Amino acid sequence: MKYLAIVLISILFSCNHRDVSPDVYPRMIMHEINEAEIKKGDKVIALVGATLIDVIGAKAVQDACVVIRNDKIELVGKSGNFEIPKEAEIIDVTGLTMLPGLIDAHYHNEESLEMAGLFLRNGVTSVRDPGAWIEAYSALRASGKTIPRLFLAGPHLDSYPPAYPRDAYLVRDPAEGHLAVEKLVLQGATAIKVYYRLPVGIISEVCRTAHLHGLPVTAHLELVDAREAIEAGLDGIEHITSFGTYLLPPREAEKYKQHVMADNDARKRGRYEVWNSLDLEINLKVDSLVQFLLDKKTFVSPTLAIFERQYDTADSIEVNGFRNMIKFVGQLSKAGIRIVVGSHTWVPYAASGFAYCREMELLHDAGLGNMKIIQAATIENARFFRIDERLGSIEKGKIADLIVVDGDPIADIKAMRRVQKVMLNGVWVPSAEQ
Repeated sequence: MKYLAIVLISILFSCNHRDVSPDVYPRMIMHEINEAEIKKGDKVIALVGATLIDVIGAKAVQDACVVIRNDKIELVGKSGNFEIPKEAEIIDVTGLTMLPGLIDAHYHNEESLEMAGLFLRNGVTSVRDPGAWIEAYSALRASGKTIPRLFLAGPHLDSYPPAYPRDAYLVRDPAEGHLAVEKLVLQGATAIKVYYRLPVGIISEVCRTAHLHGLPVTAHLELVDAREAIEAGLDGIEHITSFGTYLLPPREAEKYKQHVMADNDARKRGRYEVWNSLDLEINLKVDSLVQFLLDKKTFVSPTLAIFERQYDTADSIEVNGFRNMIKFVGQLSKAGIRIVVGSHTWVPYAASGFAYCREMELLHDAGLGNMKIIQAATIENARFFRIDERLGSIEKGKIADLIVVDGDPIADIKAMRRVQKVMLNGVWVPSAEQ
């Protein structure tokens, strides 16, 4: 039945795609590939006494009570404002902080059987892998381990020669881009990611096809002008470095593009040279780009932690280039751009499993308030994933994905490193010792 629906949509696309307005694209509610594999709660649990972070109202609720029935949140409010069901198991969490489960917009598993569980125990209850074949998760899903919700994009769409052949699906023209999206939809993709060698014409076709299925499209750019790519239909941008080409003077941008087109590895040093060269205070393109991103409601996942450079391992060009990346994220956030949190999983200045925490700390360094960072990690990412009707906040009727933290992350974002309890689908996640 699903295949028939996709065929019908494909026929509609091939006949009428030039006449389809983005306003009529369906907004599907995305579902994780492993939804049926996640154990559902079968108890009534009342969590009493913690400070609750209300990410919708952007406020902290002292002495809160949250009642979970099976896998859903049944009641939320101040302790004493409603009667706790008699059958509930009451758990005193006084002195701790309750938050929605964290959502990772940029997770790479690399076929590990351990990393996903480690991220989950550290509070990340949903992840999106924007660049791996869906079958690369087969062994993990079959392992019986408790893992986060998996929202997968499948391999990124790229052109020859790909930077990462193992994770790439090569497309050579718009027609192949269209077919690639159709195949990924059939496999269960909940987003599409385009990579930096894909030209604007193909990006446009990929976006149109994905939008007909209600899927968002996100991109790692660098070669393609970010503004042109977003005009072509992108919903999100991965990596703050994706804006470098746009912010450069045209001649310098072309020079950088040609170096990378000749050698994929040229970008590894080149991106720092690009960002080191930018003066964001006088760059006339900054304000117009900010307004453009606001108008387009584009999501930005900066992934600062993967680019972090300090003087113990880098020179002044890399360190200053990274500082400019942080500064630009602050400019975007101050203007109201939709920032979300993506970890990249393995980063230079975080121990294994703590890349997400490091990303939150770097967003703090960029000038984001801690409440805004927590919103970016939860409800804003849920909107990016198109799962905000089910997840992303602690509200009546939503799925019971939540975490309990030792400390006050509104006062100190580093408290996010001290996750004490994790609930997934109304079930407590076992600790590493258990």
